This record gives sequence, structure tokens and C-alpha cells, in this order.
Amino acid sequence: MDTTVKYLYLNSRDELYRIDISKIVYFEAEGNYTNFVLSNKLKGAVCMNLAQMQQVLSDSLKESASIFARVGKRHIVNLTYVYQIGVLRQKLIMSDGEVFAYSLNISKEALKKLKELYVTSIGGHAQQYENNNETNK
Repeated sequence: MDTTVKYLYLNSRDELYRIDISKIVYFEAEGNYTNFVLSNKLKGAVCMNLAQMQQVLSDSLKESASIFARVGKRHIVNLTYVYQIGVLRQKLIMSDGEVFAYSLNISKEALKKLKELYVTSIGGHAQQYENNNETNK
């Protein structure tokens, strides 16, 4: 098992960020800037749009970038922190289950795609749970 901590280095004009990728909760676009939020509640911003950030993640992290997913036009989220996908309410709750919970407003279409990604990745387990609940009623 690889216990090596992987870091993302983000360089802006006036600052350099060295971030443990496992601590990144999400990135959020704000014009030509990308804000990021960490699990220890620290926040930062770099002067690059979200598409550029996606490319930096892919180039810098290689296969480790697979823990991140683009969700809609404004967000890249760390899939390990997804707690609840509320399609009808257009809310995505990001949480570690203990210290923090962030609520993101995301379009229904983007949330449907994210939900489908999870349902597909867990296979029949979700469907099996739904079928058991129907049987137990």
C-alpha cells in the first residue's frame, strides 16, 4: 500500500500553495479565478479558470487525479468527500462526516450525472438495497 502523501503545487503571481491532495474538498470557479477549500477549512484562490485547473490536476497528479470529478460549470469535487447528492434540491453536500460539511448549489443535470457515476461504480448494490426496502414494506 502506497502511503506516500501526494501534493499539488499551485503557483500564482504572489503565492505558492503546497496542498496535500487528500485534503482538497472542492474547487469552485469564480471568473478567471479558481477557489479551493480544504478539509481543515483553509481556503485559497489561484488565477486560472476551472478548465485550466482540470488540466493541472490531470498533468500533475496523473492517476491520482481520478479522485476528482468536474461537476457542472463551476465545480471540481473530491469524490471521497461526497456525502449527499440532492438532485431535486440542486444541492451537493461535501463532508468528512465529522468536522465539516459544505453545501454546493449545482444544476440538476450535473447532479444526475454525478449520481449515475456513483450508482454505476457501486454496481447492483444500490439497486439491491432499494429492492430490499420495497420487500420489507
